[in-house]
Amino acid sequence: MLLLITGILVLFATEILRVYFIMPFPGSQHANTIDLAYFIDSHRIGLRLLGAVIVAWALYSIQNPVRQHATPQAAGWGLRKKRSPWPKIVLAFVAILYALVFYYFNFRFEADKMFKQPGTKTFATAAANTISPDRLVIGVVIDHQARAYPIQLIGYHHQVRDTIGNTPVMITYCTVCRTGRAYSPVVNGRLEDFRLVGMDHFNAMFEDATTKSWWRQATGVAIAGPLKNAHLTEIPSTQSTLAEWLQEYPDSKILQPDTTYNRRYAALVDYDNGTIEGGLERRDSGSWKAKSWVIGVRMGNTTKAYDWNDLVSHLLIEDSIAAVPIAIALDTNKTSFRVWNRNVGGQTLQLERVPGQPLLKDSNTSSLWNLNGLCISGTLKDQRLQPVQSYQEFWHSWSQFHPLTTQYKL
Repeated sequence: MLLLITGILVLFATEILRVYFIMPFPGSQHANTIDLAYFIDSHRIGLRLLGAVIVAWALYSIQNPVRQHATPQAAGWGLRKKRSPWPKIVLAFVAILYALVFYYFNFRFEADKMFKQPGTKTFATAAANTISPDRLVIGVVIDHQARAYPIQLIGYHHQVRDTIGNTPVMITYCTVCRTGRAYSPVVNGRLEDFRLVGMDHFNAMFEDATTKSWWRQATGVAIAGPLKNAHLTEIPSTQSTLAEWLQEYPDSKILQPDTTYNRRYAALVDYDNGTIEGGLERRDSGSWKAKSWVIGVRMGNTTKAYDWNDLVSHLLIEDSIAAVPIAIALDTNKTSFRVWNRNVGGQTLQLERVPGQPLLKDSNTSSLWNLNGLCISGTLKDQRLQPVQSYQEFWHSWSQFHPLTTQYKL
């Protein structure tokens, strides 16, 4: 009987744990279990066979007990004894339960069964666009071609594959971490396909089709499999409202909804402003809480986080990271932000907001700059501030994947 229970446990554990460890079930995302999850997932066929063999051998042993010391009279009595139907009933119940577990954990609870890729990808010009201008987008520019990907759409799909110019791109988003990233899907010189496989520490993971390695969305690093510790090449991206994006790139194309998933998109209608009902995705309006918003900036191996509430209060923050002077500016609607290098022409600009206007003024030359980083008047006219890659995300995500980060304090 112990052998039978062991075999049943192997079968159930294989199906349940390989999904439990990489999906947001209670308690599943706080421990470092990714290696165990990957082992179970990559060996699931062998583990299923092992469990089935153990169960089969246990059933055979139960049905054919060894009676070395039984007397002929006892053996005859045993043959005449009526067997209880309960063992068969219990085994039938276990078999049905396993079939249900197998179905749900292989065809319902897996990430790519819950969050599907768009069947059709349609892009529209500003004139034909149906996306509200106040929606947040992840914007990418390659070879002077601009594309905008609404977070409400890619937040459901988690990734959208596209080609900008002649460059393949993978636009990704994890709503539980509030992380938008753009990557090149080329791995070791090969154009790779990825599927959403689950999450680690609440961050989405993708599995490549060739090596079955698992890649973390927030960092582009392979965290399990043959390519462990390899990096995807990140493509510069910007988060802003669509209106702000189109102001800077009026010829941009905008990803339109795949109407098949309108109900899924509707569930994220309040995501942009952080008031969505889901506890995993809703913003904590306090500072430095797990679900507080921060601006994360990385310079080489140095990272720093800036409290969103501080930025909203001051509209402009000046700082230096790894000896690089930066400026973080918030637009007048307190939604879009920009981070720039303050070095221009060999001098470090000292910037300040122009009261009541979406403008900056540098005290070095009294030149005026718009919130796209372009100098519009003064001795530095037509100069541009160089953008610095930055991200708006939840503090729990930035601190988890950048454990050496420092916190900016006013």
